Amino acid sequence: MNRRTDIEAAVRAAAPHALLATLRTELCSVYGALAVELHLADYGLRVLKSLDRPDGENEPLSLHNSPEGRAFGSQEPREQQVRHDDAVDHHLPVTVRGERLGILTVRLPQALSTPELVGELTHMADLLGHEILVAERDTDLYQRARRTTRLTLAAEMQWQLLPARACTAAEFAIGAQLEPAYAIHGDNFDWAADADELTVAVTNGMGEGIQASLLTNLAVNALRNARRAGIGIADQAALADQALYDQHRGASHVSTLLLRFELATGRVGVVDAGSPQLWIQRGRTVRRVELEAQLPLGMFEESRYTVQEFQVEPGDRLLLFSDGVYDAVSPLGEAYGERMLARAVQSTRLLPAATVPRAVLGELAEYRGTETPDDALVLCLDWFGRQEDQKDQEDQEGREVQEGREG
Repeated sequence: MNRRTDIEAAVRAAAPHALLATLRTELCSVYGALAVELHLADYGLRVLKSLDRPDGENEPLSLHNSPEGRAFGSQEPREQQVRHDDAVDHHLPVTVRGERLGILTVRLPQALSTPELVGELTHMADLLGHEILVAERDTDLYQRARRTTRLTLAAEMQWQLLPARACTAAEFAIGAQLEPAYAIHGDNFDWAADADELTVAVTNGMGEGIQASLLTNLAVNALRNARRAGIGIADQAALADQALYDQHRGASHVSTLLLRFELATGRVGVVDAGSPQLWIQRGRTVRRVELEAQLPLGMFEESRYTVQEFQVEPGDRLLLFSDGVYDAVSPLGEAYGERMLARAVQSTRLLPAATVPRAVLGELAEYRGTETPDDALVLCLDWFGRQEDQKDQEDQEGREVQEGREG
């Protein structure tokens, strides 16, 4: 235990840009590691890029056809025997509260590759992930390493606005992705959770380029400001609407879908202020949640918003789509539409929430066949509910069944 504590202290004390170098030195010294390498997932979630090899020195690793990529996808440690050497590569997921950052690969002599040691190395991968998120405030190293090409300025602004690409808690798991990852304009997602509730927002700002990004930045920060003041989602929408109208006088607006989940009950409040669509999968049934359409944010002065409600149950999956998904067309001019959306939801039903958006966007790209100037956003939320609530429900159902038999 002491050696692990010493390594943790060394990594936490390291300079932001030197986390991997410090961990490498410690693992080689304390655990006898022969090599230590970190690969980070790129913005498009297509490849893994080496942190400390300059661009051009090596090819990125596929997320689908490499041992590292398979460990990333399964989120389980994987072993790979080193050819012509008595050593084993251990590919360890680097993940923080559901956010999949990359893969830490530690090469160990065969004799040292015990389950106990691999368990300790898995803990080190978790530690590295947490420290990277903190270090990103002070260095560009990790964000630079995630890029396979240069981001447009609009995309840079949008990525800096996002909370993460995935999040897990006892009651839920979320995954989201934007495309085209390196040239997004006005689409955005946001979420925040505390002990009692989860708030999720999907926004779609009109226009292109910097103007769309500036518009969305104003909308998202206005929503956050209102949310952090502790007010409900109807008032969050109203205050953001006023902020946008004051700035643009109705010339620009933002389509928004706001959801608030009560973690204890599964009751959901929704404000539908524009084009993003909400779908639900319950068992094998997939349907669009029909909502009362209200005005997009910023279109008119002093708009009023109302909250609609519905109930989610443990095992439900919710998906949110921007218009860049359901309005996409094939080379023959056929709209993607609700039929293809339902098919995409069904085809990804066995995947975890974190990987669903990338899979749906991959199917969309095949259907579309060509590049599109419009953004596409997919957010997936799996609802688990509170475990004690599920137990109470199961006990109640059991009592009802028993009473029925006795009657």
